[in-house]
Amino acid sequence: QVQLAESGGDLVQAGGSLRLSCAVSGTTFTINNMGWYRQAPGKQRELVALISRGYSTNYADSVKGRFTISRDNAKNAVYLQMNSLKPEDTAVYYCFANILGVTSWGQGTQVTVSS
Repeated sequence: QVQLAESGGDLVQAGGSLRLSCAVSGTTFTINNMGWYRQAPGKQRELVALISRGYSTNYADSVKGRFTISRDNAKNAVYLQMNSLKPEDTAVYYCFANILGVTSWGQGTQVTVSS
């Protein structure tokens, strides 16, 4: 069974930085796209950043220039470096991984940015 374990969420002041990590276990198959979504209270889940196995990236307009996604294929891991955090970045962040056409999700990690 595929499992995704996230870490790195925390309470941080505006302007600060956090690094989220997500490790995928329970599979020997190639992981294609990986990335992060987030969901703030009362809002729909939105794509934050995505990275392909070949390291092509895609970002939400709201995080471009502030967030950087990366991955380590040898470790089946994906990371999200978040800089210049804003209160509107407050949300639960979920990592995902696409394996053989199936998307698996992590349990979420809370990021709270205080003003």
